[in-house]
Amino acid sequence: MTSICGVDGCSWGWLAVSKELPSGRISWSLHPDSDRVFSEKGTSQVIAIHIPIGLPERGPRLCDLEARRLLGAARGTSIFPAPIRPTLSASTLDEASEIRFKIEGKRISPPAFRVLARVRQVDASLRGWPPLRERVREIHPEVSFFFLAGGRPMRDGKKTEAGRTERQRLLEATFGHFVSDALAARYYMETTMDDVLDAFAALWTAERIHNHRSVTIPAAPPADGLGLPMEIVA
Repeated sequence: MTSICGVDGCSWGWLAVSKELPSGRISWSLHPDSDRVFSEKGTSQVIAIHIPIGLPERGPRLCDLEARRLLGAARGTSIFPAPIRPTLSASTLDEASEIRFKIEGKRISPPAFRVLARVRQVDASLRGWPPLRERVREIHPEVSFFFLAGGRPMRDGKKTEAGRTERQRLLEATFGHFVSDALAARYYMETTMDDVLDAFAALWTAERIHNHRSVTIPAAPPADGLGLPMEIVA
């Protein structure tokens, strides 16, 4: 059965929302690490995941800069700088900060270091299983919502009731009752509304990629030192 998948990080690990094609059936599942995601969803034609994939040796990525400009002042702040590749070798916050400081003269915040662990997971998975590289693509939910809304950023932040309602309504226009069903299931999955909505936004982009209708930021993404594209797809 052909399928596509959208993936977002959550407190438990990773939330994956999958859609079977052409039946349209949608299901969701939790996975403790990215290896488990890719092993269980490895047959999916597209896996759209909310995590930086292509990583610079130093400095910001063009895709992050362009995405911030696209989303504007309010929503652009949701685009965090991708970690530089040399910091992936760090096992502690102090070590990661020291590495970055030597290269860029800047340190790493605790929240950024927590994201670094997820980036390291996905990077190791893609390096260890090269065939995945053609099917695993980086997305950012706010960029996906921008295009889902017809080319405008969300009016309210995703942590607000108005922001969640706006995003849910946009997704329900495409995925119907599956969105509210997954939101109702978040209690036993121990995920938040944000996690569920962001995973569905990733699924929306996965379907666009599968149907050759997606856009890439930037239009011609450069590759990092390992040949991974530094891009955001929507």
